[in-house]
Amino acid sequence: MEEENIAQGSFEEVLIEDGFYVLKIQNDGIHNQTVTREIDSSFIQFHFCLKGSAKFVFNEGRYALEVNEDNSLLLYNTQVDLPLNLVLNANSWMVSIIMTIRKFHSLFSKEADYIPFLSPDNKDKKYYSQEAVSPAIAVVLSQVMNYNLHRSIKGLYIKGKVYELISLYFNKSQDADVEQCPFLVDEDNVKRIRKAKEIIISRMAEPPSLQDLSEEIGLSLKKLKEGFKQIYGDSVYSFLFDYKMEYARKMLESGKHNVNEVGLKVGYSTSSHFIAAFKKKYSTTPKKYLMSLANG
Repeated sequence: MEEENIAQGSFEEVLIEDGFYVLKIQNDGIHNQTVTREIDSSFIQFHFCLKGSAKFVFNEGRYALEVNEDNSLLLYNTQVDLPLNLVLNANSWMVSIIMTIRKFHSLFSKEADYIPFLSPDNKDKKYYSQEAVSPAIAVVLSQVMNYNLHRSIKGLYIKGKVYELISLYFNKSQDADVEQCPFLVDEDNVKRIRKAKEIIISRMAEPPSLQDLSEEIGLSLKKLKEGFKQIYGDSVYSFLFDYKMEYARKMLESGKHNVNEVGLKVGYSTSSHFIAAFKKKYSTTPKKYLMSLANG
């Protein structure tokens, strides 16, 4: 594993096993940063943008793909090397999983028919896919980016999280397919749903009712519910609950706030309600969680 601090950010490469590694890239500064790394045609690449935005540049600058916050990019091309040439915008974070196609196929050898680009017809073709990140994936990504563990088990922890991430990535129901969802083709609707997500996050302590939210974004209640589920893989309030708990976890980890303060920040008027919610999500109390960090 190597860790390198770049101006107001960091780049960490975690080797899971031979031909399989994770990159954690943070740019907390006010300027864009470029990250390059050789990656040959024997690898498949998964890139997840947790925060901000980034641009993947190909063919010496002649072609580029943008990836924004809460979105992912899957890339592979068995004919051409796809080296990493990433322009990470200011205040942006990225997690990338790079593994050999051989390793990747071994994970799904019994389920190859389930994943379209693993079929024999496609094994020699190029493939790329951009998708929204579900709340479940967002939680795992946050855990990959922010952990406080003893060095001896760090690799094992990351390995487990990466397998979880790939499992969640491919755990798709057919009705979530963009081609079968005319709703998602409408960019205006997608923008309204993303606006709804921004609203509930910015007002997480006192979120609006679904009816008020639908009126504020200019979509019917039915379209809000259906669209949110299609884009984020969860209902509005279930997504918000996951977000609030993850936000609370990070506040606790910072060591700057007590349990009452954290609970109030994420919308719980009594600490007992917050403790119950935290325990429901993480199967431990905030206090015990803090103790486990201190002993890590």
